[in-house]
Parts: sequence; C-alpha cells; structure tokens
Amino acid sequence: MNNRQVLPQATAESRLVVVLRGNRSEDLPPVIETLAEQGVRSFELTLTTPGVFGLLPSLTQQYGEEVDFGIGTVTAPDQLNQAISAGANYLVTPVTDPSVIDRGLKTGVPLIPGGFTPSELFSTWSRGVAAVKVFPAGRLGAGYVKDLRGPFPDMVVVPSGGVDLESAAQWLRAGAAAVSVGGPLLGDALAGGDLSALADRGRAFVDLCAGSDF
Repeated sequence: MNNRQVLPQATAESRLVVVLRGNRSEDLPPVIETLAEQGVRSFELTLTTPGVFGLLPSLTQQYGEEVDFGIGTVTAPDQLNQAISAGANYLVTPVTDPSVIDRGLKTGVPLIPGGFTPSELFSTWSRGVAAVKVFPAGRLGAGYVKDLRGPFPDMVVVPSGGVDLESAAQWLRAGAAAVSVGGPLLGDALAGGDLSALADRGRAFVDLCAGSDF
C-alpha cells in the first residue's frame, strides 16, 4: 500500500513502548523521567488515566523530539482530535473499531489499532495503519507472530498485555517490530514505589530491546 503509515522514529528504533496506566496523571512525570534517563524513548499514556490530555503538552515540550508520546485506550472518534491537539505522536486503540480507525487514518498521525484474531488484525492492517497491536498478548505465545507472518509477511506487529522481560525477547525473536510493556516493567512505581528499582527494570528492557539478536 503506497499510503502506508509508519511508526514514529524513536518508537521504531527503540522497539519498546511503555504503557502508563495510573490513577492520577500527576503520578506519571517522575516515572517518565526515571525511565527516559534509562533510554526509554516511547510512552503510551492511556485515557483511563484522568488528566492525560492536560499533561501531554508539557511532556512534549520537555522532551522534544527525543521521546515519542502516544495516547492509548482510544475508543471513540472524538478522542482522536483531542489527542492530536494535545501533541500525541501516535494513537493506540485496544479494539478493532472501524469508525475510530477510519477517522484516525484521516488525521495522518500513526495509528496502532488493537486486535486478537487474524481477521481483526488483517482488517486494520489492510487499511494502511502503521502497525497492529496484538492484545491481550499474554493469552498467546510469541509463535503467534510467526504464524501471522505466513499469510501476512509484511505486517508490523506490536504485542501488548502481559509482556514481561522473558516474553519480550521471545516476541522480538519471532518478528515483532516492538513490544508494549506495562505492569512487568512498572511494578508499583505509579503508586509511589521505588524509582531506583524502576530504573533497573527499565534499563533491562531497554538493553534487551536494543540487542542485536532480533
């Protein structure tokens, strides 16, 4: 497809998206700062966290082009415009919703829609999105990507949901373009947990995803 979207540069190069799903938007900046210092270059701020639209402009100003910030858990077309106005570098949905996907494609901002079955994933990939999110990936094995590559060799796949350090390596070896990681990396950091321990986990994921074995 000539009009195929592509992932933002920092996200594509780092192959790691950290999903931030917290109770308060004010809990996110210390976590982002800690992980950015360890080399994390892509963060997905979910709309289940109140106040992310208000937080995003200051984040994009602070980190500039060094870090990609996406808005995730997009489930309605009107949320797309709000996310773009706030400065989102990419948009992520948890489900395959044609109304959201078609509107998202018109914005020109890279879109990563979620799906689980081959039919769902292909239906969105064929529309020209930047990548498809396999969700919830924890219910599947990394071999799922290898199976998908048979009929869909060019599909750009990002697994999300239940991806830990061990399975991240497996997904990347199987051909995933990047991994989307939440709880296994964040632990209790968004609830006031140890940021030093978070930094160690972040560095482990960054080093893994930057490895040359994939």
